Amino acid sequence: MGRRWPCAAGTFYPADPRRLRDEVAAALGEGPVGAPSESLTGPVGAILPHAGYRYSGAVAGAGFRALAALGRPEAVVILGTNHTGLGGAITVGEPGTWETPLGEIPVPADLSRDVAHALGADQDDAPFGDEHAVEVQLPFLYYLFGTVPLVPVVVQHLGQAAAEAAGTALGTLLTDRPVLLLASSDFTHYEPDPVAREKDRRALVPILNLDVAGFLAAAVRYRVSICGVGAIALFLAAARQARLLGAELLAYRTSGEIAGHLDQVVGYAAVLFRRVDDVA
Repeated sequence: MGRRWPCAAGTFYPADPRRLRDEVAAALGEGPVGAPSESLTGPVGAILPHAGYRYSGAVAGAGFRALAALGRPEAVVILGTNHTGLGGAITVGEPGTWETPLGEIPVPADLSRDVAHALGADQDDAPFGDEHAVEVQLPFLYYLFGTVPLVPVVVQHLGQAAAEAAGTALGTLLTDRPVLLLASSDFTHYEPDPVAREKDRRALVPILNLDVAGFLAAAVRYRVSICGVGAIALFLAAARQARLLGAELLAYRTSGEIAGHLDQVVGYAAVLFRRVDDVA
């Protein structure tokens, strides 16, 4: 059991709690978005960006606003990009507490153990010390849901077979549980704006169809520099197994829209996944 301190506070998002609350509230958009009073009735999922809030906050906010409208989860599992290369192909954080400027978020021993077992992963805090992919989501989660239990996961590159196997096992574990499953990834990196948009469109088509093989093939064929390819592939397999077949692109933008520099941009997408009624 350990305590993990923020590494991105003051850079990716404000370290001051008041400023951070204001920035999260602004990213969530106009109109009141309070803590949901109703609980989720089953699993939901989303792919969300993890860049600095100045650039990707509004896209992440669109995703979190939609999630809050669906209800309060009993826990959150975040599949983050592994930027550091530490740990194995999939690593789950150890039980303990993650500090945020807004408050503490617990990592429960039982659920983190169950997730690690389903993924065939080790539990190790080392890959998370200087990794921002999971952390950047936490101020939104705390603002909306308070001390909701967290299972942090980082994922390196996975082939189709590994992503399908791990994702199917995770989806089976989460089926019928009121759990929020997130994949934390940015999309195309440092391409001209029109190129980034077209590459991301090529990747989003199989994502919206929950097509793991098609997504991995598109990432290679079109050289899409998505940092969380492994995390998204695992997420898609898990979402499909948990019957989160209703996929919707909520928001997309590039850093060029904020910075005004269109020669080298990063793409950001928010995609919601939820169950849909069977159609006769």
